[in-house]
Amino acid sequence: MENPLNGGKSQFSLQDLLAALKDTEAGERPVERWNPDHCGEMDLVIKSDGSWWHEGSPINRKGLISLFASVLRKDEDGETYLVTPVEKIAIQVEHAHFIATRVDVQGEGEEQRLFFTTNLDDVVEAGAQHPIWVETNSETLEPSPFVRVRGRLQAAMARPVFYELVELAVERETVDGPQLGVWANGEFFALGPAGIHAA
Repeated sequence: MENPLNGGKSQFSLQDLLAALKDTEAGERPVERWNPDHCGEMDLVIKSDGSWWHEGSPINRKGLISLFASVLRKDEDGETYLVTPVEKIAIQVEHAHFIATRVDVQGEGEEQRLFFTTNLDDVVEAGAQHPIWVETNSETLEPSPFVRVRGRLQAAMARPVFYELVELAVERETVDGPQLGVWANGEFFALGPAGIHAA
């Protein structure tokens, strides 16, 4: 499909995207309710360290990144898009959409509440709507911890943040063996496969 924003060129530019967003309301943008056509892709990459790169160069303006992040959406096809009311533009994500750089704890035990701050200053409270999960490399057993931010968008936890969770972890017995995890807003979230810490 031709890109109607930039005269049919194969790539979108940042200027095209800014033009498309100009008439949308500031603040929370209802990207989950927008249903535009898929219009192509942009040479835009969210690196594993959380930095954003366009055509091989880093984007250093945090305000610009925050604007684009406000229209990020990951669809059922597993792809991530920048979404406006009339266009849906594919981008690349190396590892996660955000980095969780901080966790704040309130309470303890099953009443414990966990609040994560991302590299773009979003704050989400872990719980049923914002689950924590850990993907474990089957060969190295290296954990990759995440927390859901919104929709299907996720934040990878910075290593110090995960270490804080491990310090908060409690053990409970399961049919597969002892399970380490943390409580958050009444939900128990495993921090790895059952029995792995006892191996």
